[in-house]
Amino acid sequence: MNRYAGKSVIVTGAGNGIGLGYAAAFAAEGASVTIADIDGDAAAAAAEHIDGSLAVKVDVADETSVAEMVAATVGRFGGVDVLVNNAGLHMGRYNLTSTLSLEGWRRLFDVNLFGAVLCARYCHDAMVSRGGGVILNQSSNSSYQGVGAYSVSKLALNGLTLSLAQEFAADNIRVVGIAPGMVASDAVLARLEDVHKKLVLGGQLVKRWGNIEDLIDFVLLLCSDGASFVTGQTVTVDGGFVKRI
Repeated sequence: MNRYAGKSVIVTGAGNGIGLGYAAAFAAEGASVTIADIDGDAAAAAAEHIDGSLAVKVDVADETSVAEMVAATVGRFGGVDVLVNNAGLHMGRYNLTSTLSLEGWRRLFDVNLFGAVLCARYCHDAMVSRGGGVILNQSSNSSYQGVGAYSVSKLALNGLTLSLAQEFAADNIRVVGIAPGMVASDAVLARLEDVHKKLVLGGQLVKRWGNIEDLIDFVLLLCSDGASFVTGQTVTVDGGFVKRI
């Protein structure tokens, strides 16, 4: 398929991992892709494997850096059609709500929430100039489970998705989110204890590990015209994991 021919796509946090998978998938469907990452060397290395892509070093928590990322994309590709807010801090030390320092809370929200705010704000006009666009926010199914400060930041991101969808609808900009569950790789599975593996698979209705292709296929659909009637939603992609608040 070639759903994204002629489209300009920014993926943040795309120097490796899931973000890189998204960037490569958009490019494979014809998009011109900006690979944005706080690690400029990782972005540059990734861009070497994606023909025609643009590598940009960006700190999504820094307004000037975000503005420069969008300006570079517009200068190279003429505008922005899709923004994937994938950059984020992960669980790790952000698991404990009550003991995380105020500095830690601020850093977590600077990246996971305010980074998405800034990227959406600076992409808005570049999307309007193209007649509209799509913003996709990468959340987590932990946002519905109350698993530490990280999950609080992702629940806030879900709220941002709904709020921006309402504000940007008149400009023909859809705002959607996905909330992945466990996306397994050999490295991830090697770190998990057996009790955690049983917890995840036991809670899922689909009894297999999720993989990056599960996310990629859904993201490509959500950002395409095939999902033109979907906005304001954050959809779980987690095998039907049933634990909910």
